[in-house]
Amino acid sequence: MSAWPGKYVIGLTGNIATGKSVVRKMLEHLGAYGIDADALGHRAIARGAPGYLLVLNTFGRWILAPDEQIDRNKLARIVFTDPEALARLESIIHPLVAQAIDVLVRRSHHKVIVIEAIKLLESGLRAKCDVVWVAHTPEKVQLARLVHKRGQSESAARQRINAQPSQEMKVATADVVIQNDSSFDETWQQVLVAWQKSFPGEESAEEAEAVTISGELAVQRAIPSQAGEIAEFINRRSNGKRAMSRDDIMAAFGEKAFLLLRLDGKLVGLASWQVENLVVRTIDIYLEVEIPTKKALRVLTEEIERASRELQCEIALIYLGPELARRQDVWRSLGYQPRTIQSLGVRVWQEAAVESMPAGTTMYFKQLRRDRVLRPV
Repeated sequence: MSAWPGKYVIGLTGNIATGKSVVRKMLEHLGAYGIDADALGHRAIARGAPGYLLVLNTFGRWILAPDEQIDRNKLARIVFTDPEALARLESIIHPLVAQAIDVLVRRSHHKVIVIEAIKLLESGLRAKCDVVWVAHTPEKVQLARLVHKRGQSESAARQRINAQPSQEMKVATADVVIQNDSSFDETWQQVLVAWQKSFPGEESAEEAEAVTISGELAVQRAIPSQAGEIAEFINRRSNGKRAMSRDDIMAAFGEKAFLLLRLDGKLVGLASWQVENLVVRTIDIYLEVEIPTKKALRVLTEEIERASRELQCEIALIYLGPELARRQDVWRSLGYQPRTIQSLGVRVWQEAAVESMPAGTTMYFKQLRRDRVLRPV
């Protein structure tokens, strides 16, 4: 049994670039509450966080970037070539991450929790989980992902791969192994089968609570089987600026969720959004021209915020094209303000915006909660 009464905890691990986050997202689509332990590790050593001074005192101020934040690339060059240095860093970070995980799990209303951690087995988190899932992929696929998707040199990528325990060791400890080296469809089917074995007869979150009515508009959390309908709607409403296939949308489900707006059963609007590191980011909003814009935006944003508060998000960011960005009256009535990345202030919020903000968009900001995990102690 897990360390948290009333919670069923899936420990999800796997080596670098094996697609752990994609599997976590799939479990979230099925109703689990996802925690990214590695992202919490980054928070733990941010300026002002409890691990910041401990790391500086251990490795020296030369690892700082010009903005006084710890340069994780400099730090990585030390710890991935020196096992003793890596052990010292982990002795600082792991206890802080464990505390943060405990806070998030206890505050969550979800019955199923998935904790993604590359060091799940080594850090002691394993003992707190009911089962262990391992994402696995051949080394050549790991290498290709690091080089082509993350922009690493081949030598740096090989160094990262070789610095980790063998995948076979992790697979040997697993209750569930997900082979994540092919299409999203194939990975999704593996996750779905494993989920249904663990929770036979239970509906997913999307199936159990599909529609919330607000006047004549209905809002629905999309599921992968609706990928074709979503692609067709985006293609039509983007006026030729986007060309999405069903496979494109299926792949997108590995990173984000889609919210569908219906009128008398017809799809009249959608939003794509993602939650990472306690920040919700709404990437796309598409609406039919004949529906009332203000009401449609209110229905979509309120549902995204409701779901995001359940996921304990600290802030909401919305990225808008020129037409919707001009509706400042609407966004202000919903509690949003236009902001620049720099004005966000908090490093992890800024990083979230840098990672996800599309070119040519305006960012609107709303704070969802005042208390934050990993504040200075």
